[in-house]
Amino acid sequence: MPRPPVVSSNANAVPFLLLPTINQQQQKQQLRMGDVAIATMHLHDAEEEQEHIFRSRFPPVAVPDDVTVPEFVLAGAEAYADKTALVEAAPGGRSYTYGEVARDVARFARALRLGIMSAGAVFSGVNPRAVAAEIKKQVEDSEARLVVADAVAYDKVKDAGVPVIGIGDAAQLPGAISWDELLAAADRTGAPAVALDPAQQSDLCALPYSSGTTGMSKGVMLSHRNLVSSLCSSMFAVGNELVGQVVTLGLMPFFHIYGITGICCATLRHKGTVVVMDRFDLRAFLGALLTHRVMFAPVVPPIMLAMVKSPVADEFDLSGLALRRGGPVQIAKKKSVGFILPNLEVKFVDPDTGRSLPKNTPGEICVRSQAVMQGYYRRKEETERTIDAAGWLHTGDVGYIDDDGDVFIVDRIKELIKYKGFQVAPAELEAILLSHPSVEDAAVFGLPDEEAGEIPASCVVRRRGAPESEADMMAYVAGRVASYKKLRMLRFVDAIPKSVSGKILRRQLRDDFIKRAKTAAA
Repeated sequence: MPRPPVVSSNANAVPFLLLPTINQQQQKQQLRMGDVAIATMHLHDAEEEQEHIFRSRFPPVAVPDDVTVPEFVLAGAEAYADKTALVEAAPGGRSYTYGEVARDVARFARALRLGIMSAGAVFSGVNPRAVAAEIKKQVEDSEARLVVADAVAYDKVKDAGVPVIGIGDAAQLPGAISWDELLAAADRTGAPAVALDPAQQSDLCALPYSSGTTGMSKGVMLSHRNLVSSLCSSMFAVGNELVGQVVTLGLMPFFHIYGITGICCATLRHKGTVVVMDRFDLRAFLGALLTHRVMFAPVVPPIMLAMVKSPVADEFDLSGLALRRGGPVQIAKKKSVGFILPNLEVKFVDPDTGRSLPKNTPGEICVRSQAVMQGYYRRKEETERTIDAAGWLHTGDVGYIDDDGDVFIVDRIKELIKYKGFQVAPAELEAILLSHPSVEDAAVFGLPDEEAGEIPASCVVRRRGAPESEADMMAYVAGRVASYKKLRMLRFVDAIPKSVSGKILRRQLRDDFIKRAKTAAA
């Protein structure tokens, strides 16, 4: 299978496309710098068709081919052994130096003999807000061998069917393997650190789960090469003067691939400090920015809205903020997601004809690079539907590129709901609604919301004579999903509109829902 590319799944969190690198052969054969590069493809009938392929305005970046993610991120850590690598944002919070991080990474690898990325195993992050059934489903689908959890999440994972390594007070974690005792045991054995073959850069190291439009969570297979390539490309503008100086806010969840790589790994690579927040609170957020002199704070739009509208912001003297602007990665037009980073190929495709489109013409965004998933874990058919034979990943987003090389996303072919930066799959909620004995049919869709971006809403066909209210149906769903997936609005209808092929006409439902709400308000 050609090595496919991937777009950051959390596009609302970053003001640019995180889309890195093509291979060296392609660079030699195809790469021409500038806002637009045109490649000519010879068709089977000898007729030539012009392909519109867009690349970065910046030169390509080199990507090492002999290191794993931990080796790349922690390279040179010994020179910064006493510098704080991670610190909790709350006053008096715990902190870890680079020396401690490097030490415990090695200890964990020795203790397990499969120590996550450092010893060749695969890391799969889980949202701690997920319910026990959701976590167990991911454990089973990923074929996980063990779970690492703190006391807050322990009750949700203790019955997942695999051993649990517990972080924290052992008294609160009955039956768990103690993290501290495990690492201490590794020290006592004196076993050497696990050595990895450089060839293992092609091995998987991460398996984040992303909800698809089918409603099934899918494991996204990422290799060491994928993540090292992504880091090289996304950090191309970080100069040597920033090494050892960067302070980044770690508010975006680390179970998201952007949180763990774009924030945590990227900052540690340049020997900066990550200020970790476990949840958003505007007062604590602003306090952390000022107290820790945060330079970079990747946030989702609802947080920016709160900073502008909430009276809490008036309690702080924000003139003292150390947040940086400037640098090519951060400059973008209003409503643009930014420009294309080095070594990425992008094209905009007509969904009906499959032809690539010129500038200023909306089409489905397709991408190709080395910093991309290997495919969906144990889902060959879904992988082949997402990545075509030429290695182009079809994102489901509709957008265009303008004359200056800035990219705009205007719509989505895929129908994921983006609630406060989290992805909610309509089909997952529909399946839960349909499991209720009083529901005959259901459709879930997103409604625009100023604070959240979108909120999950539903239209439900209720069985005749059923006693349940709209609130009852919403509570039924709420008890079976993480809080961010809850339905915020629900309305009973006589029928769910569908196309001839049986596809739910979500846009029609959404537009009708909005129209009715406006009429009621008037």
